[in-house]
Amino acid sequence: FFSNLPGLLINLRLILVSGKTKEFLFTLNDSAADIAKHVYDNWPMDWEEEQVSSPNILRLIYQGRFLHGNVTLGALKLPLGKSTVMHLVARETLPEPNSQGQRNREKTGESNCCVIL
Repeated sequence: FFSNLPGLLINLRLILVSGKTKEFLFTLNDSAADIAKHVYDNWPMDWEEEQVSSPNILRLIYQGRFLHGNVTLGALKLPLGKSTVMHLVARETLPEPNSQGQRNREKTGESNCCVIL
């Protein structure tokens, strides 16, 4: 089925934190949530140690950014018929935009204490 349509599909090479990779074919209409569900339903045998309990915690990272579930591959303007690399991580929630700086400030704030003897 796929062999006649390579030009209409995107080959996603997904990389786990462990460094293991696997390639999957998707269309421009597939969203990040669709991809997570497909990968969960077709979990590769050699990824057994990284098996997750639900597709809802699988997150895609593309060019250093977490993709929201409703983002389609077409919206990312990925090249058809070519391989695109994304990271696949298990994470309950997506980070809030710009929350990283705030979180770092809070961390440093916590350690600013002194003891006078």
